[in-house]
Amino acid sequence: MSNNSTLQLVKTGFKPSFWVANIMELFERIAYYGQNAILAVFLRNHLKFDEVETGALTSIFGGLIYLLPIFAGALADKYGFKKAFSFAFFILAIGYFLIGSTGMEAFSGWYENFDLFWALTIILIFTAIGGSFIKPSVLGTVALTSTPESKSLGYAIYYWLVNIGGALGPLFAFLVRDSIGIEMVYLTSALSCTLMFVTTLVLFKEPADVEVKEYKSLLEVFKNLLLVLTRFRFIIFLLIFSLYWLMFWQIFIIVPFYITDYISPDAPFELITSVGAWSIILLQLPINLLTKKLSPTGAIATGFLISTLCWAIILINPSIPLFIAGIVVFSIGEQMQAPRYYEYIADLAPKGQTALFQGYAFLPIAIGWGFGGTLGGWIYKTFATDSNQPGVIFVILICVGLAATIFMWMYNLYVKRNG
Repeated sequence: MSNNSTLQLVKTGFKPSFWVANIMELFERIAYYGQNAILAVFLRNHLKFDEVETGALTSIFGGLIYLLPIFAGALADKYGFKKAFSFAFFILAIGYFLIGSTGMEAFSGWYENFDLFWALTIILIFTAIGGSFIKPSVLGTVALTSTPESKSLGYAIYYWLVNIGGALGPLFAFLVRDSIGIEMVYLTSALSCTLMFVTTLVLFKEPADVEVKEYKSLLEVFKNLLLVLTRFRFIIFLLIFSLYWLMFWQIFIIVPFYITDYISPDAPFELITSVGAWSIILLQLPINLLTKKLSPTGAIATGFLISTLCWAIILINPSIPLFIAGIVVFSIGEQMQAPRYYEYIADLAPKGQTALFQGYAFLPIAIGWGFGGTLGGWIYKTFATDSNQPGVIFVILICVGLAATIFMWMYNLYVKRNG
């Protein structure tokens, strides 16, 4: 596709709601990745949890915020995207404030009669419920406000803007942590979500193609949820994809721990973990055009293999330059597979179940976070904190990535043979 035809698609291939939804997603990702960049260090170094407890709390939050979209997507199909966005940003603003308050002296009296681990568990669950409505609503809007010709580009633009948020969020988090304290990062995230709540009310218009099904009972909604589980091949595909996210989330668990423990406690770990997002900002659209002719599952398997090289590069000499190089390589693999993944899911969705299927698209991310936080915390404590063998950690992650690649190639062969 030529540059002129791409520009023409950008101008004419999308309805106004496409751009409003994606800008809201940008600010939500700034909020999410800002707090996510410092979450593990906030829990371990500021609130004094150990690595296993920290991993468990990150698993609860990360797992639920990506698991609950399965249910939230069904509800968004029922009630409409505008209501879903409004609810999500309202809950997120409150939730991020409450997370930050656990580390603020001014609010210490709120928690003195509670076990802080369980208080945070409740707050994180509450926050995740709100956050779970964002992605299926955004992706559903992308699907319904793009033309058939612009859909692939639409998902690439979506993922590009997500990663602008993924790059800016950690940058703001570093500046806030360095100037006024790590706990204040959560106030920044809360303010961003408050702004998007107002934006939803004022600017977002429901896509014309959405049929809000007020008549459909919740029982019917959950029947549709269970019906998706009967699509065995689809579920196998999602489970294979979970292995990829299991290693991805270690960038936000193991990498900050290693950098602050083995390189420098003052290193800007937020900026180091965000270099992948900056790489995606620069390269996502060109890579999308170069890999457009690959089948979705072929692009996904190739992306898995390239991302796995990240850990091999770091293993050579775990230093800041090689962490940066490894994360950039990981992001290149991510750019190959991520937009094609969402395109593949969208093409599988029956009419009227767009947000439902896009909600299921986050099941692998939920599994990866749900197990990855606890697993990453345990691996780090076992091989770094307790036995001083941190190199073993990267060997384990290489094995996880190779397993994901092999299983996805096998799935790809099965799809080609059986249609």
